[in-house]
Amino acid sequence: MASKDDEKHTKFLLKEKDIPTRWYNIQADFKTPAPPVMHPGTGQPIGPQDLAPLFPMELIKQEVSQERWIEIPEEVRDVLRLWRPSPLYRARRLEKALGTPARIYYKYEGVSPAGSHKPNTAVAQVYFNKKQGVTRIATETGAGQWGSALAMACQFFGLQCKVYMVKVSYQQKPYRRIMMETWGAQVVPSPSTDTQAGKKVLEMDPDSPGSLGIAISEAVEDAATRDDTKYSLGSVLNHVLMHQTVIGLEAKKQLELADDEAEIVIGCAGGGSNFAGLAFPFIGDKLTGKSKVRAIAVEPSACPSLTKGKYAYDFGDTVGLTPLVKMHTLGHTFVPAPLHAGGLRYHGMAPLVCKLYDEKQIEAVAVPQVATFEAAVQFARTEGIIPAPESAHAIRVAIDEAKKCKRAGRGKAILFNLSGHGHFDLGAYEQFLAGKLQDYEYPTAKVEEALRHLPQMKA
Repeated sequence: MASKDDEKHTKFLLKEKDIPTRWYNIQADFKTPAPPVMHPGTGQPIGPQDLAPLFPMELIKQEVSQERWIEIPEEVRDVLRLWRPSPLYRARRLEKALGTPARIYYKYEGVSPAGSHKPNTAVAQVYFNKKQGVTRIATETGAGQWGSALAMACQFFGLQCKVYMVKVSYQQKPYRRIMMETWGAQVVPSPSTDTQAGKKVLEMDPDSPGSLGIAISEAVEDAATRDDTKYSLGSVLNHVLMHQTVIGLEAKKQLELADDEAEIVIGCAGGGSNFAGLAFPFIGDKLTGKSKVRAIAVEPSACPSLTKGKYAYDFGDTVGLTPLVKMHTLGHTFVPAPLHAGGLRYHGMAPLVCKLYDEKQIEAVAVPQVATFEAAVQFARTEGIIPAPESAHAIRVAIDEAKKCKRAGRGKAILFNLSGHGHFDLGAYEQFLAGKLQDYEYPTAKVEEALRHLPQMKA
């Protein structure tokens, strides 16, 4: 329960010295190891050399590490100081509007120069690539937040950046593209004619809206076919989720300042990085018996990989260039509807998040687009910040949980990650305010078809 001293405080700030010095690796607290990443050709667990064409060795080591704490290089912390520690707010005006006894807190990652949580890992990844002598990085981006973050990080460390941007987002969010180009990146709509993977998709469907899976195929091919280039991913992989734990580590300290303790932790989930970044340090306490926190991953009902997907080995990309990872998947050939939360349009989910969900350590819920924007507008009109459509999924469930507290007559501390602002998503808000935004139903038939194409694992 928050103290009376806290009644006048809505903003909880840490000092620069409080920026975490180590990343938290949740794998150290798993009772059983995560399922291995498999080679699609041999059906055997892959080794470091299988990943070496795509990633620098330091990131490969982090990917498989079982160490609980991994030091953050000072050169990385030096860049993080531009916006970290990020603020924690108590949403008192939203609480009042809802008439709830719940205490709603949000960690605001929109204060980064790129406007989202993504630079937390972009800076680290580019640093380790630079250290290994890499001069160019290829990547994909959905809504553009990851591409923006990587473009900025590449500029800071003097690397070239090529971004394959999902075509529907490329068309919906031109300012994201301009942002990336301002930071020096080359941006092309995906599927593109720059890669064999892109050409293959365009031959089958010249009007393809693209997907994260397709864009990943293009970026992976780009990196694998050039000696000067490595691949960088903004979510899903273990090391990416670990880099994001600076969010949750800071939030724990800030809740101590508020004399409160999170009972419910919420994050939107597309690939899993911002959910994991906030929730993993809290879930670590749960895994070691120090708390009973509820952690809820929120996904769009049009692309519900956790709640409707199959827990199986699948490719992380559409064409089948990546190794096989065990995750909740809708099938790597599934192309989601062009909903406005472009960062959540992914067929799978981070393997570490999937393992926690499979073991019932976390919960998952899928919410429709219109209800999500209703929550976003209510938040903007009470708290002032216009959230990214992705983040609005977490707000939707935070509001729903706060309403449950009202009905039960018991206040709980609810913490969610406001992973970015929606300043480049105003076209979506315009459609919502005009009553033109629509919900996309979960396409059962399309997913069943995609799941028929899951790779067959060799014995």
